[in-house]
Amino acid sequence: MEVSVYNIKGEDTGKKINLKDGVFCIEPNDHVIYLDVKQYMANKRQGTAKAKERSEVSGSTRKLGRQKGGGGARRGDINSPVLVGGGRVFGPKPRDYDFKLNKKEKALARRSALSYKVREEAITVVEDFTFEAPKTKEFLSVAKNLKIDGKKMLVVLPENDNNIFLSARNIKKATVTTVSELNTYKLLDASHVVFLESSINAINNF
Repeated sequence: MEVSVYNIKGEDTGKKINLKDGVFCIEPNDHVIYLDVKQYMANKRQGTAKAKERSEVSGSTRKLGRQKGGGGARRGDINSPVLVGGGRVFGPKPRDYDFKLNKKEKALARRSALSYKVREEAITVVEDFTFEAPKTKEFLSVAKNLKIDGKKMLVVLPENDNNIFLSARNIKKATVTTVSELNTYKLLDASHVVFLESSINAINNF
């Protein structure tokens, strides 16, 4: 399918760019999207939570009371989990939450997310641009011209551009990424996605 290309003033340039049907117009696979987002969130977990078990708690191992006849649980030493200050039963241990996801599944999830954005008419293609220096005011002006100011936006660059990145850094609802770092979570998290013209050419080869 073809979409219009705009400039940073929000004007239609009259140019059209082709969005490859195999990338932007597929039947979305919700389960693969779920798996990809789940893996992304799992990778962000530190996995450093730790609680001491009874063998790790500092305290005497002397048996506090006799085995029978006390009328209560056979709690053993002062490190018992049934006592305040004792160890914890089945507490968390440091672990890695990562799990394997095939490259083809991740690519399908990305294409599915892009297809959802096309269905929602939440994609805008802009001519390649840059800023002479980092200026938040200029970035906000571009967003306003494109009528997406106030929306949670994702700007996709063909390659890293520090001036654009720094211009958007202080804007709460704006995220800037590159084609190589584009993932399913970022696409779904944004309510509107802005692609630079060169980015579409790279994404068509996904």
